[in-house]
Amino acid sequence: MSGSLDIVQLEVGLLENFCEVIGCPVTGEAALVDPAFEVDRLLREASSRNWKITTILLTHTHDDHIAGLDEAAAATAAVVRCHPVEVETARRQAPRVQAVTDGEWIPLGQGRVQAIHTPGHTPGCVCWFAPDPGAVITGDVLFVGSCGGVGYPDSDPHAMVDSLQRKLAVLPESTVVYPGHNYGRTPTSRLAWELANNPAFLRDTVASFCAWKGTPVPGSANS
Repeated sequence: MSGSLDIVQLEVGLLENFCEVIGCPVTGEAALVDPAFEVDRLLREASSRNWKITTILLTHTHDDHIAGLDEAAAATAAVVRCHPVEVETARRQAPRVQAVTDGEWIPLGQGRVQAIHTPGHTPGCVCWFAPDPGAVITGDVLFVGSCGGVGYPDSDPHAMVDSLQRKLAVLPESTVVYPGHNYGRTPTSRLAWELANNPAFLRDTVASFCAWKGTPVPGSANS
């Protein structure tokens, strides 16, 4: 039976990034999520809890989420895990990178986290779901009260709507959302609140979603 993990959220850098340190309080095995900035601070947080970083989990490889990956990988020798389409970018900064598949479980001490492939913001976005304590780390897929942009060259609004409606909306409503940026009313949220209030979920067609985001519908005359 898996054990509960502890999640520590820290705001780092000048872009209001959130990074997480996830640890097993029994074994001390731990992971960093998106080591963007202030890696020394993230590592101090782990050290203060007697946690050893063995894994680095990436939600995606935009620069503002992996700016400190090289430093974190060198300091910990941890295995970096990300979606296959993000592996090449991650390997420019870290020597030990492994691809994960949609739905794959990653053990972490006596706990575990699940990779949920949620494309849209980028083709390889992954949200990391920890059933115990009941949390999902969403990177730039989902913010508190909004979601990440779909205007990047490799973004896909169709995929984003599908990821939100079919991948995230089906998680337990009690799930705590840990976003990739401090852009909302609170640092974290409950999925139940997001489903009831976040336009990213309420605009459940591609046309209405793109109208809300101010992005042309792919394939339309205005795109």
